[in-house]
Amino acid sequence: MKAFFALVKRNTKLFFKDKGVFFPSLITPLILLFLFVAFLGNVYRDSIRSVAEISGIGIEEQLVESIASGWLISSLVAVCAVTIAFTANIVMVQDKVQGQLDDLLIAPVKRSTVALAYFVSTYLVTLLVCTVALLAGFIYMGIVGWELTAGDVFLALLDIALLALFGTAFSSVVCSFLRSQGSIAAVQATISSAYGFVCGAYMPLGSLTAWIRNAVMFLPGTYGTGLIRMHLMGRAIDSLPAPAAAAMREGFDCTLLFFEHAVPVWACYLVVALVTLALVGGYIALCFWKGKGTKGHRNKKFSEKLSQDEKNVI
Repeated sequence: MKAFFALVKRNTKLFFKDKGVFFPSLITPLILLFLFVAFLGNVYRDSIRSVAEISGIGIEEQLVESIASGWLISSLVAVCAVTIAFTANIVMVQDKVQGQLDDLLIAPVKRSTVALAYFVSTYLVTLLVCTVALLAGFIYMGIVGWELTAGDVFLALLDIALLALFGTAFSSVVCSFLRSQGSIAAVQATISSAYGFVCGAYMPLGSLTAWIRNAVMFLPGTYGTGLIRMHLMGRAIDSLPAPAAAAMREGFDCTLLFFEHAVPVWACYLVVALVTLALVGGYIALCFWKGKGTKGHRNKKFSEKLSQDEKNVI
């Protein structure tokens, strides 16, 4: 255990020591929050007013701000939970590229311990950055319109912890196959640009065509985004009359529809948790398989070196 904690500390310190990686990962969520508020805030506010108008009800401006801010913050943290995990996993890829992983494995430390240390370090970094982003979002929501209870705040933090674990498991499996800094940069760019769309963070699922909407409902990220939406927007939406609240929930993904069937909250948690467990199992299997391959490779190299030494003696 001493070696494990030392490796976790080492990996975490390496991430925070690299200012070119740490500061962008910490500042990026705050920049995204500003961009969301500055450029997309009015779009969401107008959409909320339109739904209320179609439902034939009046809606207070503070309630509009509360629902819009809940949408913005839930979109931000849902995406960051995955993108930050890929950024944090750069330590594992750099160790492979620079040969430091081989140095670590020479020491009397099991490969499983090294792999677990990478995983835990990535999770801690991701959880920290996402929590900072969520707290910044709470400050913004407190300024424009606060409708949350203590229970909503707790559940939102629980959602972040679960999504950060999902992002860590997903990125760990993908990064296990990467062997260069160029590859991790390419994967990061792909995930950053595409993940927000496929998980329903950048636009309501109701605005998508039917077949795309049904397809993304097979992705776990959609349910994670829906969970955060339910806990950051649900309280404000439920203060509306029942018909308007139902329309608003479906229109802004507080109620997820799987082939026109509403998905309960417990099912969303179950989907994200099961997929996360499957990814963790896959990561463990990859580490075990690579560990056997590494052991065989080293034994072969040791035998070749021993044979060469014997020839030199003769």
